[in-house]
Amino acid sequence: MTIKVGDRLPSATLIKVTENGPDAVQTDDYFAGRKIALFCVPGAFTPTCSARHLPSFLNKIDELTAKGIDEVACTAVNDAFVMGAWAKQAGADGKVTMLADGNGAFAKALGLDADFGKFGMGTRSQRYSMVVDDGVVKALNVEQPGAFEVSSAEYMLEHL
Repeated sequence: MTIKVGDRLPSATLIKVTENGPDAVQTDDYFAGRKIALFCVPGAFTPTCSARHLPSFLNKIDELTAKGIDEVACTAVNDAFVMGAWAKQAGADGKVTMLADGNGAFAKALGLDADFGKFGMGTRSQRYSMVVDDGVVKALNVEQPGAFEVSSAEYMLEHL
């Protein structure tokens, strides 16, 4: 079953990328009492994710904050080391919190996992963005396969 607006995020463990290394984060704790713009990419360093999706949020952080977003976070079915390297390469360190979903358990719990096997990537997550307020999904923007339209920071800002 796919998560929908009004649902509470499932309990899961993600790995937060920090300057001191990987740090396990429980979703119940991480999303509690805050309004977070979360977006998910099928894979770090992939073309659309690197050229458009992550940059859209980097370029709009101030505007998102001005509209009440406490933090911007990105998740992907990649390990924490890959997410950390991508953050450094993209200039996202200290701006976007990288949350690794290395085994895809969070994507599966959301019902947003997807088979990218034909691209040699295995099971990943669909591309999406969501606004999470105190652990509850307030907005959910899931892309059609191969598209990049409704999961951008620009789209999110238009609907906040």
